[in-house]
Amino acid sequence: EIDRDATVDAIMIAADHLKRIAAWSRELSDREIEVACAGIVEKSYATNEHIFMRGDLFDYWTGVVTGLARMSIVTKDGKAASFAGLTAGAWFGEGSVLKNEPRRYDVVVLRDTRLALMDRSTFFWLFENSVAFNRFLVRQLNERLGQFIGAMEYDRTLDATGRVARSIASLFNPILYPDLTRHLEITQEEIGALSGISRQNANQCLKRLEALGLLRLEYGGVTIIDLDRLRSYGE
Repeated sequence: EIDRDATVDAIMIAADHLKRIAAWSRELSDREIEVACAGIVEKSYATNEHIFMRGDLFDYWTGVVTGLARMSIVTKDGKAASFAGLTAGAWFGEGSVLKNEPRRYDVVVLRDTRLALMDRSTFFWLFENSVAFNRFLVRQLNERLGQFIGAMEYDRTLDATGRVARSIASLFNPILYPDLTRHLEITQEEIGALSGISRQNANQCLKRLEALGLLRLEYGGVTIIDLDRLRSYGE
């Protein structure tokens, strides 16, 4: 079990900051925002540090303020399977908070990352009192379920280039990552980690996708040119 006191920085966030880092908060009333801010603190994590591991008790609903993390599991035969990349604006873990159960997956940061952590009592106050918050949760849970099903499907059926295409495209879901532009700051090593392949293989796959006109490689990131084709690559 994770020690709560060791997990967070005791700094409550301001309302204007919450609205910048959490699209869901923009639909809340002033009272709901006040409660949310009182229940959220922030913490920084270093590259390759685990936020939590499978089986940990972690009583926070979590948002990515800055950085990049990977949600994954390691199977019994030692194979790593990635579920999702988590970029700035992503909030995750609502299912585990609602069910009050240990986490069923690992989350590790792929670069220095800062998180917003909402305590469980605040989450449930919003769940029980805010219509806008519940509307968001329904959309979020539905999209996350679809993302997980898709990830399992392409991990089993697509080649490396297909997995890279789908991994990148998944980071442009307008519900899960509402404030993204078509440019994503991400390294080839990070793309490889999200796709379950080496940086060298990721480089080759990205060049194939660039040659097909789906994206453009740039220093420190990629710009998406044809998101629909990227999402359907390999079908």
